Amino acid sequence: MSDSFVCAVCGKTHAGPNEPGFQLPDEVWAIPEQERSTRAKFSADLCQLGDRYFVRSVLILPFTETNGDFGWGVWVEVERHVFERYLSLFQVDGSAEPPHSGTLANALPSYDATLGMPVLIQFGDRKQRPSVFFPASDQSKLALEQRHGIDAARYHEILAAI
Repeated sequence: MSDSFVCAVCGKTHAGPNEPGFQLPDEVWAIPEQERSTRAKFSADLCQLGDRYFVRSVLILPFTETNGDFGWGVWVEVERHVFERYLSLFQVDGSAEPPHSGTLANALPSYDATLGMPVLIQFGDRKQRPSVFFPASDQSKLALEQRHGIDAARYHEILAAI
């Protein structure tokens, strides 16, 4: 991951990642490093902690003042049958699959109480991580920003929080 990037919104160079990604679900990350691999099974895309299952996904926030978007690499906790379904579709196109319910497994900087938020996860093709969306009834700041987009000022607030 790069230590800096040129912002697509303002054209300036900023420190840190362009699109942040969480390496693991927060609860798994909190396990002491020397114990983590014995208590959880994980890869860059999948994680299991006991009888809990997680899928690495992308939560997109579109820009309102320019083309493009900002993506959070997040983990979503799903039921075992959803996890197994994702595994069965991992090497093929799963985009025709209906969305599945889950909960966010990361606390996102610049937002209140994202950990445990109900979400929908939509599988993609074999080259894409699943996409994360919020139920229509969700009126949280994050859900509204996903639906309506973020401007340059908000984008830079998020970058500063990271």
